[in-house]
Amino acid sequence: MDTNTTAKVLAGHAVRIAEELRAPAIIVSGEIELEDFETDIPIYYVTRRQKSIIDNLISDTVDEGDHLKKIIEPINRETSGNVQYIEEAAAIEHIIGELREGTIVGLIQTKESSAIVIHEISQSPLIRILQECEERIEPEVMRAALTIAFDIAASGREGHKIGTAFILGDTEEVMERSHQMILNPYAGHKDEHRNILVKKNWESIKEFALLDGIFVISEEGLVHAAGRYLDVDAKDIDIEKGLGGRHVSAAAITRDTFAIAVTISESGGTVRVYMDGKELLCLDYIERPVLGNARQRLQ
Repeated sequence: MDTNTTAKVLAGHAVRIAEELRAPAIIVSGEIELEDFETDIPIYYVTRRQKSIIDNLISDTVDEGDHLKKIIEPINRETSGNVQYIEEAAAIEHIIGELREGTIVGLIQTKESSAIVIHEISQSPLIRILQECEERIEPEVMRAALTIAFDIAASGREGHKIGTAFILGDTEEVMERSHQMILNPYAGHKDEHRNILVKKNWESIKEFALLDGIFVISEEGLVHAAGRYLDVDAKDIDIEKGLGGRHVSAAAITRDTFAIAVTISESGGTVRVYMDGKELLCLDYIERPVLGNARQRLQ
């Protein structure tokens, strides 16, 4: 059976499974096209750079077991990477409100293998982390902060990559343990203009993310300050080597208060979440999946 026929058979099964499960979406990683299949389920396509494992098919070893291992291990790694990519893409789309909760059907095609993946969004590590934070921060506020963070990670501002941090919750303590080095752009503004739950305020937040310092945001989503510096002792903070002062101080303030920190790295656009001085989440920037008809318009 040739590759195209195999892909078509697999795609047909994926659509039928998705319809039986009433999946909120089908997410495709690879070159498989589902436009020929009739379904009301939204189909998303994710872009992932593939690595060929052809070199692993050439071996100078006489040990058949080692030869087979060299073939299988790269396939497993690549498939696992694509599965994780689909799971993260689904979780992000759910957080920003594009996908309802439910069971996602993923369809993966690499140069060497294909697979159908069933993924329950509620079991995503990203969703579970959100649930951990709910005791301290309103879920909608955490979702809004992460949505803005993903947007900054993806597009930066004015064509430039930027990094910033949102310190969420325990506002009084955070304000006491920080200071303003520039005029606070949010001072004196009405609540409706400082609320991150109001989408029309997101552009100003992304604009002020260009400033040095961090944002201080209340449990209810009101921005108290931007361009603020944290006065913390970063001793004993154990974070990934190579991260700058913003990440260290953000982690430290969560150790000393009940706040939660969301950081965006200027280099690479990695989004991290800290609580109690420890990293809860590290999510590298990924391109958002493209809805099927939108993909056709782009081609």
